[in-house]
Amino acid sequence: MSGINKVILVGHLGKDPEVRHLEGGVTVASFPLATSETYNKDGKRVEQTEWHNIVLWRGLAEVASKYLQKGKLVYIEGKLRTRSFEDKEKVKKYVTEIVAENFTMLGRKSDFEQSPVTAALPQNTEPKIQDEFTIGPSDENGDLPF
Repeated sequence: MSGINKVILVGHLGKDPEVRHLEGGVTVASFPLATSETYNKDGKRVEQTEWHNIVLWRGLAEVASKYLQKGKLVYIEGKLRTRSFEDKEKVKKYVTEIVAENFTMLGRKSDFEQSPVTAALPQNTEPKIQDEFTIGPSDENGDLPF
């Protein structure tokens, strides 16, 4: 039986994705992701933040570059990879990254839109909460079709 290499993270982007286009038209995007835990120590609430290097390839990188921004909350599934390289002084360095296989944008839909929802509305009108959170088609009784 082979091993399992699976990483699941939910966190906030530390900066906008950095996008590069490699030879052959391959796109790669990378960004730091912060995950935080809280615990009590001596009666005080302590927050511990871990930073993860996220790498996305090809179409996933294109989507990330279009929709993800610093501070956004995302769910990421991927694999842990460690690679090595030589720095300018020819010293071998190692870096551990999460190679994302998929991601889901979390939060409200309006958090990921390019322009605010209210910009398209006439003045003196407020968006209805119902309009922002449409789940899917329903029948006349309001029941979902499944």
